Amino acid sequence: MSLLNLFISDTVTLVLIFLLSVFCVMYFYTRYKTKADLNLPPGPTPLPLIGNLHTLDLKMLYKSLMELSEKYGSVFTIHLGLERVVVLTGYKTVKEALVDQADEFAERAKIAVLEMQANEYGISFGHGESWKQMRRFALTTLRNFGMGKKTIEDKIIEETKFLVQEMESHKGQPFDTAVIVTSAMANIICSIVFGNRFDYKDEIFLTLTELVNENFRLLGSSSIQMYNAFPILGFLPGTHKKIFENRTQMVQLIMNFCKEHQKMLNENDIRSFIDAFLVKQREESKNPGCYFHDMNLVTSVTNLFAAGTDTSSSTLRWGILLMVKYPEIQGKVQEEIESVIGSERSPRMEDRKYMPYTDAVLHEIQRFANIIPMNIPHATTKDTHLRGYFIPKGTQVIPLLASVLYDKSQWEKPNEFNPSHFLDAEGRFVKKDAFMPFSAGQRICIGESLAKMELFLFFTTLMQTPIKSTLYVANIFSVLHFTLKVLDYKTLPWSCTFQRSVTVLHMKGAV
Repeated sequence: MSLLNLFISDTVTLVLIFLLSVFCVMYFYTRYKTKADLNLPPGPTPLPLIGNLHTLDLKMLYKSLMELSEKYGSVFTIHLGLERVVVLTGYKTVKEALVDQADEFAERAKIAVLEMQANEYGISFGHGESWKQMRRFALTTLRNFGMGKKTIEDKIIEETKFLVQEMESHKGQPFDTAVIVTSAMANIICSIVFGNRFDYKDEIFLTLTELVNENFRLLGSSSIQMYNAFPILGFLPGTHKKIFENRTQMVQLIMNFCKEHQKMLNENDIRSFIDAFLVKQREESKNPGCYFHDMNLVTSVTNLFAAGTDTSSSTLRWGILLMVKYPEIQGKVQEEIESVIGSERSPRMEDRKYMPYTDAVLHEIQRFANIIPMNIPHATTKDTHLRGYFIPKGTQVIPLLASVLYDKSQWEKPNEFNPSHFLDAEGRFVKKDAFMPFSAGQRICIGESLAKMELFLFFTTLMQTPIKSTLYVANIFSVLHFTLKVLDYKTLPWSCTFQRSVTVLHMKGAV
């Protein structure tokens, strides 16, 4: 074998040659574009090929972006590898883009790891007309199945009883709150999507929730940020391959559910989102441009299940831990619950209007927890201007929700857990425009009303009895997955004649 053949056969050498070539090309390209696009938002000077990656904390990217906004303003540019990204910070700027100029910022950015999972289908990461039809259909169907109504409220109340029963079943032994809280929340969306709830120990159900949790964890890793910056290197081993494996397994399980629903489908008895989609698919079967195909079905179901499982459970677990850390706030919540609901019946949504303090605490939990600090990146649908800057069509845009929820101009004490942010001087609940945990505009979370109902009913049910702690929680640590989570902690339940208590034992891990 010649020396040349040996050289060519060396994969590592080939990759290095490729990177060096791209480095040289991008060096001159970047210099030219920086001079030519003087009307783009300002930002740190990028290096060829890697952009600004060398200056960013990829484990907590949103914090790096918030720091950059202090120097470059509420609209600035960064380069994630070869990708130019415009970052929006602060309530006024984010609202101006997502609400006032909703059409211009309505597209979803094509992020490598998300495209790998969705192929432009579904509700969360879809594009164009396909996304519009899937979102419209999902909203209509979710409402038909009771989202925001008494029918789904009854299912949530039923699930709160299963959750309490499961907590009490441990009889003094510590257990991981993440598992059962995630299962309880997942069962609500399952009742809509699949038409039934699952036992917490059901193997397929556990597999689905574990796959969702692992993918959310991996999506926030620094290695995925690097893959998104350099998707051309996707053939190399990495976290993205594990995400794809999990996604493939999840799709197969959901396809099996869809096939079972297809076999038993009765157009006069629509039991679930899957049934409704299959009926619509039949109606549109003769339409050559029909978007109601199997891939949109499976991807939409996956989107709904994942979104309905992770974010609500993370928020509730934040709420439990915050009540442990602030017992005086917990005490006020329980006084209000005792006054309005008592301990003999389950909370109902109609109780909320009589519980301004509890409502304020729930809103503050969502603000302070900052579950989705980065938002899912948007993209511009056409050339546009924002705050005097030119943003070309197709530009990736990150509306930084963390900067809205912690905006010093909107919140009196943004870095503190303070329910008074949502109360007036007379103790009445006050809505705040800068409360955007579900994003805003055309890509706002379609499950917002369901999530609010879940959080109120689960939280007030758990708060009907005290939550005590065996330790002082001095600091609440969090870790960025795809969503911002508290570190794992365990609880110890026991049953008394008149009182059920939950004791937080310890938190695992470190950031």
